[in-house]
Amino acid sequence: MIGASSNGRTPGFGPGSWGSSPYAPAIMDRKLKIFSGRSNQVLGERIAKSLGQDLGNLSIKTFSDGELWIKFEENIRGNDVFIIQPTNSPGDNIIELVLTIDAAVRASAKTVTAVIPYFGYGRQDRKDNPRVPISSRVMVDLITATGADRIITMDLHSTQIQGFATIPFDHLYSRMVLLDAIKDLDFDPKNSAVLSPDVGSARMSQAYAKRLGITKLK
Repeated sequence: MIGASSNGRTPGFGPGSWGSSPYAPAIMDRKLKIFSGRSNQVLGERIAKSLGQDLGNLSIKTFSDGELWIKFEENIRGNDVFIIQPTNSPGDNIIELVLTIDAAVRASAKTVTAVIPYFGYGRQDRKDNPRVPISSRVMVDLITATGADRIITMDLHSTQIQGFATIPFDHLYSRMVLLDAIKDLDFDPKNSAVLSPDVGSARMSQAYAKRLGITKLK
């Protein structure tokens, strides 16, 4: 299950994950529907398959002037809708996500959860120079303003981004999966090092190094 709320209003991402009251009678008939934008539809299909579902029918078209047209091709009224869309470049992926959220809200979805495996602009999480934006805050505000009830993302550059949100924000970690894959590579801990791309990622790099038994951190 991914990101169930404690009050049961917003379900987790999986069967039997309705907050603190699994299969509560009041919401048993609510249906979970999963949709994917075009950023990484293969990932969306695999997530849906792992939950024993098919992706919902969502039409997305790009006009000749670059504008997007989005339509849910099925009824989502009263449903818990999950929209999977990494917001890596180009910027169209971000616009596609917020327009899809808005379409879901206007189609009377019960709840709308933005599932963002890659949170674009996550590295720009503070004002490190004069006259620059806090871009990750702008991304959170866009998603919130268009009506999302919850954000689910992974491996944020800095956990402080969660503090920008006024809606539930679930930060998941991939290290449990990645650690097994790294261990399978059979590196020698004494002759290996974990690299951190910048200061913001140092804590995460330290956590990986500790789990892998590596003492070198650069």
